[in-house]
This record gives sequence, structure tokens and C-alpha cells, in this order.
Amino acid sequence: QQMVEHGKKKVRRLRGSVSFGHGRVGRHRKHEAGRGNSGGMTHHRTLFDRYHPGYFGKTGMRHFHLKRNPYFKPSVNIDKLWSLIPEGVRKGSKDFKDKVVVIDCEKAGYFKVLGKGRLPNQPLIVKARFFSKKAERRIKAVGGACVVSC
Repeated sequence: QQMVEHGKKKVRRLRGSVSFGHGRVGRHRKHEAGRGNSGGMTHHRTLFDRYHPGYFGKTGMRHFHLKRNPYFKPSVNIDKLWSLIPEGVRKGSKDFKDKVVVIDCEKAGYFKVLGKGRLPNQPLIVKARFFSKKAERRIKAVGGACVVSC
């Protein structure tokens, strides 16, 4: 870091000039167009319309006193059902032909069972609060049962 010689700075040349190099007409102001998002409805409207269409206004219906709890419905697909069972039970379930595996989805934190994927050809009982039609059809196709719990 070397010091700049005293006479080389622009300040020295501009000392005494009225507008200090910022012009007489436009002037050197702080925030001429406003700070942040100001002017979106007035002098910056074209920019807001071009780059942020739909920024202003409302959409949809209002739902007074919205409660999220009644709509809480975490879901699991049937291809992940067997991963909810401990591995020891999963391996041993093939040996016992007369016994059926019971999968309690609610205990694993899932309320709804959806029908994506395939199930191994082995009967099972699935407990959940909700089942999609496809999930119910596929579980019954392998000889299983859907138990709706409350």
C-alpha cells in the first residue's frame, strides 16, 4: 500500500467547484427513485410488469381461521410399505406361510397410503386412516387387506 501523491487526487482538482463533478442539472442525490420496491405501482410499473408479472393483487378465495390440523395427511406409497417393517421381520416373513405381516402406517407417521409401485406377492394387512383406490386394489391383489383406523 503506497500513499498516492498529494497532487494526484481528483479531490484537489474539484475543490471549489460548485457541483463537484456531478453536474448542475441531474444533481447528486441519495435515492432518487426510492429505496427497495418503492414505485412499483407508479414510476417503476413497467419494470414490475415485465420482470414480476402478477406481483400486485390477490388471487383465490379467503379461508377464515384456517386450521392446518384437519388437513394433515402425510402419505406413503405402497412400494415403500415394506421399508416400514424391521428387517428381521421382513426376512422371516417369507418362512412362515400361515402368518401375515401387519403394517401400521400411523405408527410410522403416515396417514394415507397411495398406490405407486408394486408389492411383493405376499399377503399383508395394512392399517391406515386413508387409502387411495389404486392402493386398495393393489393390496387386495396380492391377497392383503386394508384396515381403516381412526
